[in-house]
This record gives sequence, C-alpha cells and structure tokens, in this order.
Amino acid sequence: MATVKLSPKYQVVIPREVRESLHLIPGQMMQVVAYGNRIELLPSRDISEMRGFLKGIDTAFDREEDRL
Repeated sequence: MATVKLSPKYQVVIPREVRESLHLIPGQMMQVVAYGNRIELLPSRDISEMRGFLKGIDTAFDREEDRL
C-alpha cells in the first residue's frame, strides 16, 4: 500500500504503480466518493469501453410472485 501526502492545495499524486496498473492517463476524469471515513477515486470510463462487460452473465433466476 502506497502512502501519499496532501498538498497545501489539497492535491495528491497517484503513485506510478497504481497509474500504470489502472491505465490512467493525464486529464482523465475521476469520480470522488466519500465512503465512511475514507475517500475513493473511481476512474471514469468511456461508455464504449463498457461494451460487452456483462457478456455471459446468468440472467435465469426465480422471480417473486408479484413480479411475474
């Protein structure tokens, strides 16, 4: 786990290993989520990158009586 320091301008630098493993690029948009007592940065992806990510998902399940 890498440690980063918050600058006087409230900026942080994402360590190189993390940037490379997540294929982050300069200028890429990130979603910032406050979750409990932590901050999560979620890379925003273009919708075209999401194509096919649900391929092969099992959609067969039992529905509730009132949902038929």
